[in-house]
Amino acid sequence: MENKNNQILKDALDGDINAFQNLFTGFQNQLKSYLYRLLANRNDAEDLTHDTFIKAFDKLSTFKGEASLKTWVFQIATNLAYNYLQRQKRWTPDVSEQAKKLVIENPTLRNEIIKIHETSPDAKYDMKEHIDTCFTCISKNLPIENQIVLMLKDIYDFSIAEICLIIEKTEGVVKYLLQDSRKIMTDIFDNRCALVNKNGVCHQCSELNGWFNPKENQQQALIKLDLAKGSKKYNRKELYHIRTALVKAIDPLRSKGSDLQEILLKCNSMAMGETPIPN
Repeated sequence: MENKNNQILKDALDGDINAFQNLFTGFQNQLKSYLYRLLANRNDAEDLTHDTFIKAFDKLSTFKGEASLKTWVFQIATNLAYNYLQRQKRWTPDVSEQAKKLVIENPTLRNEIIKIHETSPDAKYDMKEHIDTCFTCISKNLPIENQIVLMLKDIYDFSIAEICLIIEKTEGVVKYLLQDSRKIMTDIFDNRCALVNKNGVCHQCSELNGWFNPKENQQQALIKLDLAKGSKKYNRKELYHIRTALVKAIDPLRSKGSDLQEILLKCNSMAMGETPIPN
């Protein structure tokens, strides 16, 4: 298999776009998922995935094999995403509250969410998938480089050395960004998440569960999650690792609740002034 991949890479370097497509396909879904978590917009993630393919193939002659092709392509995608994110303002910790207020006040948005739930095969609500969405939303509170490093290491399992190549920073800088990101994420979760803090102000998990699964007791739904069951016995670091393990297990573009997650992120984007609000 390794010899076959080496031959495909050689063909790609010789200008065979089909050979490059063959290699790109091996990590394309993961790349698109990564961009979706960074941008919180499906269409933009798909556009940047396409742009990454075009730019990577165009620059393939510069690939020297100092890292894997996947790492090299992720570097190109990350640079494109960074430029995109620089034009956007960072989200605020209360983005879900602002989005909830927006939905309550806007019948068009509310009906769109209801329609997705009633008609889409990918609108089966699962509290785990909301936590995945919540992780994406909170990560968008971070400075851009922090968000990128956090996603690469804790969700997509790139090594520190690979991340150094992707963002062109030293090992010390990458480790600092990672430590700082985890602390900020943990602090926001501690103060806002109603799953682990009875005074947490974000009750979106239980509210959405009551909306989409009215026959299921909300408390029973909470108890199903290790995150909730462990909140009294795990420390902050362990709770963070439980969250990341849950997020890693979900493909946000193909999960059972992907359509619902997409509209929720769209509402958050509207609340942050990035997307026009429907009349």
